[in-house]
Amino acid sequence: MLNKILIIGIILSSLFGKERADTQLNTIPITFAGTPFYLVENGHSAINYIWLHGDEKTAKMALDHHITLFPGKAFFIQNDNREIPYQSTIIDPNRLFSREGSLHALKKFKPYWAPGTLKKALDEMDLDRSQFLEKLMPEKDGLLIAVHNNSQGYNVKHELRNSQKMSLKYQQNPRDFILCTNESDFEKLAIGPYNVVLQDTVMDRDDGSLSWESLRRNVRYVNIETRLGYLIKQKKMLEFVSKSLN
Repeated sequence: MLNKILIIGIILSSLFGKERADTQLNTIPITFAGTPFYLVENGHSAINYIWLHGDEKTAKMALDHHITLFPGKAFFIQNDNREIPYQSTIIDPNRLFSREGSLHALKKFKPYWAPGTLKKALDEMDLDRSQFLEKLMPEKDGLLIAVHNNSQGYNVKHELRNSQKMSLKYQQNPRDFILCTNESDFEKLAIGPYNVVLQDTVMDRDDGSLSWESLRRNVRYVNIETRLGYLIKQKKMLEFVSKSLN
């Protein structure tokens, strides 16, 4: 009996080891606005993932799990808070993907800058952004998936005024939803069980978010947003999106 148990254990270890065999931690330094990211690669895929807000721990755990099962590249920010330190202030990393967004982000917690220093910071951010996006953006016709959490009432209804199409499910919590920038992707996701909105038109007021930059570059982008703490839900949504759009 003991021998049988040992044999079963060896087989299971082999299977799980094989599952993770292609998952590699890339140790090449990747930074954005002075904050490091680490990159996990699993096989080859045209899907890239990103976890961008350090305080949204559920999203990190969901992506940690997902990238061991599905091929792609996953970028994880190395920071514990929503904002990251930058020069003598703090900034939201998801408001830095345009010069206009960076301007508002830099002035949010530091309204006054010495003459010439704000322009210098924006010029440096332009270069840093360009280099980071070269690594982050997927191959041609690929897909970029971001994972986020909310904890203070933000929900899909806040996105409706900027959306061109929507598919809302009455049985779903409005704080759990999918945002995408490609109409074909929307049609595939809308037949599923989750709230989905389409935003395929850049607004006049650019907030510097990654979704608008992806849209400007004609890169298919999806944001999977859930309530903080709803790990199983976010895992299921990640799996649904990956399988539907692969």
